[in-house]
Amino acid sequence: MKAVMREIAQAKTHYARLPLFEFLRSEAIAPRDRLAFFPCMAPFILAFSDLNRYVLREEPTEDPHQKLVNTHSHEDDHHWPWYLEDFAKLGCDRTMSLAHALRTPMKDEMRQNRMLMPRLAQLAVNTTPVEKLVIVESIEETGNVLFGLTMKIARRIQAEGGPELRYLGQFHFARETGHAMHGLDHRVLEAIELTPTERMRCLDLSFQVFDLFVDWTAELLAFATDALAQRTMPQLMHGRTA
Repeated sequence: MKAVMREIAQAKTHYARLPLFEFLRSEAIAPRDRLAFFPCMAPFILAFSDLNRYVLREEPTEDPHQKLVNTHSHEDDHHWPWYLEDFAKLGCDRTMSLAHALRTPMKDEMRQNRMLMPRLAQLAVNTTPVEKLVIVESIEETGNVLFGLTMKIARRIQAEGGPELRYLGQFHFARETGHAMHGLDHRVLEAIELTPTERMRCLDLSFQVFDLFVDWTAELLAFATDALAQRTMPQLMHGRTA
C-alpha cells in the first residue's frame, strides 16, 4: 500500500494547485468574497452524510479494515449541521427565498455538486474494505486542501470582527485532521499488503476520486466568480448613472 499512499500524496500536491485554491489564497480578494462559492457546496455537503452512513459503513463487521472505515464514517456523518450554521452566519439564507434556494441546485451549472455524492457512491459500491479505505483517504486529502485554506480565511474574518465559522474554520479542520485516517492509521494503511492487481485497482479508484473533485472545484470557482461579478455589476451601473 505504500506505493498507493505515495500516489495519493502526489495527487494531493497537484490538486492543491487548482485555480479554486489559488483563488482562496489570493490576498487581492477580500476574505468574505473568497467564500462566495459556499452556497454552491450545499447539495454535496448535505448528502455526504449518506455516503458515510449507507455506503461506506458496514456493521457489524469483524474485518479490521472495515472497522477503520466504520470509525471514520461515524466521525464524518454529522458535519452537515456545521455547514448550515455557517450558511446562516454568512448571510446566505437572507439573500434568496426558499423556492429559489431549492431551485438553484437544480441548474446545470451546479450539476457537479448534485452528482458528486452519487458518483462517489457508485465508486464505493461492491468494493473491498481496503478499497474503501483508499476512497476514504483520497476524499480526506481533498478536504484537507480545501479546509486548510478556508480555516485561514475564517480566522481572518473572526479577527476582523466577523462571526466564528465552525464548518469553514478550525473547529471542523481539527476534526478532519484528527480522526482515524491520520497519524497511527496512516502507518496501518501503509502496512497493508497488496497484490499487483489490487494495487492497480486501488490506484484507479484513487485517481477517479481526485478527478471527480477536480470537476467539483471548477464548478465552485465558476459559481464564486459569477456571484462576485453579479454583485459588482449593479455597483458599476449605479456609478455610471451617478
